[in-house]
Amino acid sequence: MSPPTSSSSSSTAFGRFAGAGCAGVAELLIFHPVDTVAKRLMNSKEKLSTSNAQQILFQEHAQSGFMKKYGSLFPGIGYGAIYKICQRVYKFGGQPYVKEFMSGKVGTGGQESKFQSFMLNGVSGSVMGAGEVVLLPFDVMKIKAQTNPEYRKMSMGQVMRKEGLQLYNGWQWTMARNVPGSFALFGGNALAKELMGIKNHRDATFLQTSISSMAGSISSIIVACPLDVVKTRIQSGTYGAQGGFSIITKIVKEEGMGSFFKGWVPKVVTVGPKLVFSFTVAQYLMAMWS
Repeated sequence: MSPPTSSSSSSTAFGRFAGAGCAGVAELLIFHPVDTVAKRLMNSKEKLSTSNAQQILFQEHAQSGFMKKYGSLFPGIGYGAIYKICQRVYKFGGQPYVKEFMSGKVGTGGQESKFQSFMLNGVSGSVMGAGEVVLLPFDVMKIKAQTNPEYRKMSMGQVMRKEGLQLYNGWQWTMARNVPGSFALFGGNALAKELMGIKNHRDATFLQTSISSMAGSISSIIVACPLDVVKTRIQSGTYGAQGGFSIITKIVKEEGMGSFFKGWVPKVVTVGPKLVFSFTVAQYLMAMWS
């Protein structure tokens, strides 16, 4: 096989990064309110009930009208735009390059077994997930705006001056969550395509891509949920200077082991479609534009 020309390489790069970027924009516009609900549920120490649901979900707007309640689910969308678009371009657009590099080192010659495809896609996804911490400050500012009313009154510059390097609080837990979560996302997606008999993953139809994305996304959410609860509590700013191990200890003692999976059902039901949507759109556009 002849080496790829510069024009084909440019086309591939454009397809990968533009497809991932478009997926990030669409995901943000449609699903930001859902993300806010999931973050507020995970950040709450109380068990959700009919008596406290309004207060947990809408906070200071619990007694307001419908439009104000709905509007209260959009805090931090500016931070979300920076974070989400950069994240999707970096992660979805960059993972294929890492996978191709690893495949070349392993020497599969483009003929990968199901297990090799699962591992190569999973491990390359984990590498990208670990490196994702460079974008952490924007995610932290988004979470603070979503869960802490004090930060909704502050500009980005004010938050940065106030927090400084504390915007990287919980980076270890973010990385610990991202590594298995990203492995499950990309590995599960690849395995689902292999089980459907698709050898060249770019040949998958939109429906097949949707099914494989669903398999990877649900696996990723469930695997990452316990550490996501810890990460969210550290980054929200409502738990003071408590570290991850301190939060874990308190959860076990005061709330029980089940609290590590707080919000997993609404997250699978609501955040799941968000991840499935963006991953499907990204893969489909990347294949089409490459």
